[in-house]
Amino acid sequence: MKGAVLSLVFLGCAVLVSCSGAASSPGASDEAVGQGGTGAGAPGSASGQGGGATSVGHGGSSSAATGPGGAGGSGGSGGSGDWDGSGGSATIGSGGAGGSIGSGGAGGAGGAGGSGPVEDVGTVIKVTTLDADGPGSLREAIATPGRRIIVFEVGGIIDLDKARLNITEPFVTIAGQTAPSPGITLIRGGMRISTHDVRIQHLRFRMGDAGAAPASGFEPDVTTDGPSAYNIVIDHCSVAWGVDENLSVSGPRFDGPTGTSRRVTLSNNIIAEGLHESVHAKGAHSMGTLVHDYCTDVTVVGNLYAHNYERNPWFKGFATGTIANNIVHNPGKWAMRLGPVVKEWESSGITPEPPRVSIVGNYMQHGVDTLPGLPMVGTNSMGSAYLEDNIVVDASGEPAPLVSPEIVILPEKPVWPDGLVALPAASVVDSVLAHAGARPRDRDEVDLRIVEDFVSGGGMLVNSQDEVGGYPTAEPTTRPLVVPAEDIEGWLERLADELE
Repeated sequence: MKGAVLSLVFLGCAVLVSCSGAASSPGASDEAVGQGGTGAGAPGSASGQGGGATSVGHGGSSSAATGPGGAGGSGGSGGSGDWDGSGGSATIGSGGAGGSIGSGGAGGAGGAGGSGPVEDVGTVIKVTTLDADGPGSLREAIATPGRRIIVFEVGGIIDLDKARLNITEPFVTIAGQTAPSPGITLIRGGMRISTHDVRIQHLRFRMGDAGAAPASGFEPDVTTDGPSAYNIVIDHCSVAWGVDENLSVSGPRFDGPTGTSRRVTLSNNIIAEGLHESVHAKGAHSMGTLVHDYCTDVTVVGNLYAHNYERNPWFKGFATGTIANNIVHNPGKWAMRLGPVVKEWESSGITPEPPRVSIVGNYMQHGVDTLPGLPMVGTNSMGSAYLEDNIVVDASGEPAPLVSPEIVILPEKPVWPDGLVALPAASVVDSVLAHAGARPRDRDEVDLRIVEDFVSGGGMLVNSQDEVGGYPTAEPTTRPLVVPAEDIEGWLERLADELE
């Protein structure tokens, strides 16, 4: 699969993300306004294709060699898998232009006919209707217990009618690349993932305000949430018009690293136009990605952030992770923000600590809504980061500040996904623009406009989806799927490659 620099090998469809360094969380078996800045990069080339990148196999934790999720790091031999008890082997390959994402091991098929159980790998469930619920719906497939791969025989718009999709049953792949053109777009609602071993690819989320009254409680986002939310990948999705954040990693604040989301990867997505002066109870609230307090081993790689006033992303207290090979266009008050909100901890008896983040190979471009002199990396309180090969330019293309002076610069990466080889920042623009978002070779009008905004330096914050053409419409399409009896992962990857 074309895209960023990260390849995730799904051993038995367990999404096993391992990060090296002292900040690594346990394996799955261990359930346990600075506006001024210094430093600047030179503008990168906007022509040609991105360079090659490495495909990476991810184990559970580098510190756990056995037990569920305990696969060794890249290239290592897997331990017993979280899903079906088989480890498998992580692999390393090389990507083409812009890199590639490989996925493995979701395995199996429903045969040439309809949905059905598959030996050792669970069930392939076919979505056959665009209805928001009921027989054949995506909601029904998500709610089905057991190991499953969700595929689509329909394409078009699923109107959630202000109702959220909740993923509470683990071991699920939602393979949007299997849908016929124009793919699957969910409108007027969001998604919450509160379970483990989840992979979502090639879906569009166009949440919007749905005509709700301000402070009425309708604040959709796409987020992970809670202690059971781990081993999660959201890849090649397009997320726009969130009222809370667009796409986040979250959970309880005070319950420690095993009491909240962890080992989450957000890769190759377009995360754009969080609604600004909209219906959020707090008022202005255009936000990209929040990585909440204590969320650890969070990888944000190969994404296009555009027209989000803040949180592109924001790592809060105790959080750890990697921000690599992303584009940030037209942030407002904050681009990449690091730091807890100290007053939120006053009654907890816990002294908050800064997040520790590796920030490598990113490209940021100021826009019409960006505060003058805004650095790529800043803090509201305390933050620490390793910085390498990042480029920041202002709206005229001149070098702009990289980091606010309050950030503590770390001499080494505090955490890094095993085997991840970042593209050079000068290659990131072409790679991300070519490969990010849902179905990059079959983009909808929203994604085409967002990409063009970056290229032209245009666009701005939006307050409602109605300011930029309103909710999308599309004629429903259908396509019978013949699911292969063997090597479903190879089949899914080939379908994704056709789109990426």
